[in-house]
Amino acid sequence: MPRCCGACFNFCKEFQAFALRGNMFDLAIGLVVGTAFTNVVQSLVNDIITPPLGLLIGGVDFVNLTVSIPNFVYTSQPPVVIRYGKFLQTIIYLIIVAFVLFFIIKLVNKLHKIALKKKVAVEVVAAKVYSDEVKALHEIRDLLARKTIQIQDL
Repeated sequence: MPRCCGACFNFCKEFQAFALRGNMFDLAIGLVVGTAFTNVVQSLVNDIITPPLGLLIGGVDFVNLTVSIPNFVYTSQPPVVIRYGKFLQTIIYLIIVAFVLFFIIKLVNKLHKIALKKKVAVEVVAAKVYSDEVKALHEIRDLLARKTIQIQDL
């Protein structure tokens, strides 16, 4: 039994380290924001975009746009209904989400490029700043180079 408790303790310890590392919190926040974003976009499509579009089409509600196909096989059953209006709303929703994701990825790539440029600039500045030992070695090298030139001239 002590071996089981030790294994459970190690598992809990590892899970705590994983959860507190930040990945779990980032995932949870992304999930909550994504859910809220989904609701906002669905409301935008269902309540703001499609009603004026339906008005332009002729005063129809997109949800009620359907095609009814008579049931030839089972005549006692109701006709088959294809709800293409709801499908059109879902396509509009998909397009909006795709555009938003595209712009988010574009922004992340731009921020990555800016960070990379700053990193390169810092590396260039760091390369130009020499320590005292390196400066002394450069002076010794220059003196030796001058000395060899003077010896060659003789």
